[in-house]
Amino acid sequence: MDSSLAIEATNLSKKYRLGTIGMSSLREDISRWWGRKKQNASAQINTKTAGIDQSRMINDSEFWALDDLNFQIPKGEVVGLIGANGSGKSTLLKILSRITEPTEGEVKVFGKVASLLEVGTGFHPELTGRENVYINGAILGMTRREVDAKFDEIVEFAGVSDFIETPIKRYSSGMTVRLGFAVAAHLDPDILIVDEVLAVGDASFQKKCIGKMEDISNEGRTIIFVSHNLSSVEALCKTCYLLDSGTIQSVGSTSSIISNYLLKVNKNIHINDLNNKQREGSGEI
Repeated sequence: MDSSLAIEATNLSKKYRLGTIGMSSLREDISRWWGRKKQNASAQINTKTAGIDQSRMINDSEFWALDDLNFQIPKGEVVGLIGANGSGKSTLLKILSRITEPTEGEVKVFGKVASLLEVGTGFHPELTGRENVYINGAILGMTRREVDAKFDEIVEFAGVSDFIETPIKRYSSGMTVRLGFAVAAHLDPDILIVDEVLAVGDASFQKKCIGKMEDISNEGRTIIFVSHNLSSVEALCKTCYLLDSGTIQSVGSTSSIISNYLLKVNKNIHINDLNNKQREGSGEI
């Protein structure tokens, strides 16, 4: 065990059956077995592969969501993950959070992990904000005594003190994210994993979250941050990973990786525009 590392991945791969993204491993296995039993399924499945890069396809019904990832993240590093939708970012975070297991390879996580991947994760809509703080804290590994000690701080950070006795089902998505992030951030995790969920919060709360994550990183803790808001990624992260089609395309300083990513995006937009069949004109230009 390398005490200087927070995360180490070796030959990390994850495959999904078409139409089963997000299912648990058991459901994937059952779906795979059922697909083999249904001899006439292949014709239907083939119609669904049009939107997936054929290099990612394993066979007619399965594709690589992640393909042979190898990386190490040192303790105390603040890492950003960027890439287009479907590039594998969320799948990687789910593996790091132990929500799902890799198909091949392994990942070693050293330390306590707190993750905020989806709005409302771990919250029960019929229970109050107060009750959900305790439940969510327990899910993340906090004892009741730890939640008691930090409860007021959590509620103050979330800014929902007037609604703490109100059922979560009456919260807006922004209020739910506020409370969820507040619980995760006050867990004192060794590794904090944050997906795009902060996008539903208002500008002041996003700024507050960035400040909290900076405080966490200054304490020598590790942060993995995924966002399409590249300015937030650049402001918070020193190192950045660019994912594309389930692979790590490049790793480096955040500013350089973002610049390369934007160049690639703009180039693709330009090519797509020139190939647009709806364009009018003689084509002389």
